[in-house]
Amino acid sequence: MENQTSLELLGDKVTQILQKYHELKGENEVMRNELTTLKAECEIKTQEITKLADENAMKDLEIEEIVSKIESILG
Repeated sequence: MENQTSLELLGDKVTQILQKYHELKGENEVMRNELTTLKAECEIKTQEITKLADENAMKDLEIEEIVSKIESILG
């Protein structure tokens, strides 16, 4: 192995740091895009849950009305 000067060693280290920086920057962008996608999916699911909860509440009201009618007929 050749003896490298301090400047060459420093240059190699800087090159390695820049490569790692670019790798991490790319990973960060991928994660940012994934986070955006997951947030959008979460919002859609939250809206669906709200819709289903509202529908469930309406069904409960219908059941209560039916029970009231049965009780008034029997009662």
